[in-house]
Amino acid sequence: MTLDPMISILIIAVLAIIILSVFLSFFPIMLWISALASGVRVGIITLVAMRLRRVVPSRIVNPLIKATKAGLGLTINQLESHFLAGGNVDRVVNALIAAQRANIALVFERAAAIDLAGRDVLLAVQMSVNPRVIETPIVAAVAKDGIEVKVKARVTVRANIERLVGGAGEETIIARVGEGIVTTVGSSNSHKDVLENPDMISRTVLGKGLDAGTAFEILSIDIADVDVGKNIGAHLQTEQAEADKRIAQAKAEERRAMAVAQEQEMKARVVEMRALVVESESQVPLAMADALKSGKLGVMDYMNLKNIEADTQMRSSISKPEGSVDKEDH
Repeated sequence: MTLDPMISILIIAVLAIIILSVFLSFFPIMLWISALASGVRVGIITLVAMRLRRVVPSRIVNPLIKATKAGLGLTINQLESHFLAGGNVDRVVNALIAAQRANIALVFERAAAIDLAGRDVLLAVQMSVNPRVIETPIVAAVAKDGIEVKVKARVTVRANIERLVGGAGEETIIARVGEGIVTTVGSSNSHKDVLENPDMISRTVLGKGLDAGTAFEILSIDIADVDVGKNIGAHLQTEQAEADKRIAQAKAEERRAMAVAQEQEMKARVVEMRALVVESESQVPLAMADALKSGKLGVMDYMNLKNIEADTQMRSSISKPEGSVDKEDH
């Protein structure tokens, strides 16, 4: 059985396209030709070796072409090693070109380190040329007169290429500026001084060297807004007075409870003493009877004792004013 000549030609064409596609995937001829046309000398074997190392040749060759045209003098090994380390080769090359145009001293090793540290090296170069303005949130501080002052500042910063690796970020700048604002307002005798001269905050904060250890250089600190807040001093005094009132009430209640306890204790003692008196009085007749029986007390002595008691009661009744009633008789 013979195939139709047209079908045979079609099959051969499809096989040729497949073989050519596989060949071009391992041998990027067009990329090699583009590199040669741009003056970048790279061998076709080198491009094939990149494929075997799982490196996309276009991500190395195209940035190398840009670097060569810009006169940076980079090598293919530098770019490939940075790519294998997980860096963004195209961004690093763009940053080096931008730094060269802006006369900023930046070498490939430092740019690669900044990129591998997770910072945008191209954005850092752009911030070195065009400073950035960081706006702080509203910072509330209290002057010595107890009045709250709310301040918002704008900090103009420029990226410091030398300190991008290991330097603190924007959050540190904002925190330090806020600390400087609180210190400056807190050392002011009156909130009116801050309202009249808000530039003293800028001068004081700027003179503290807040950009030390950060990835930025502070160019200026401008006060965007100053507003008066609550009377914190009066509020604190009110709360203190209320707290003192509660303490005084608690102490008074404690003293009242102690007085009540003492009164109850005294009443208990009186009752106890009365019981003892009653018990003692109940023993008197028995003692007298025992004395009469034993001869220690005579009949005449007993009669004299009763006469004395009667005389005493008569004198007591005479000494009382008319209309008064003895509690015990009552």
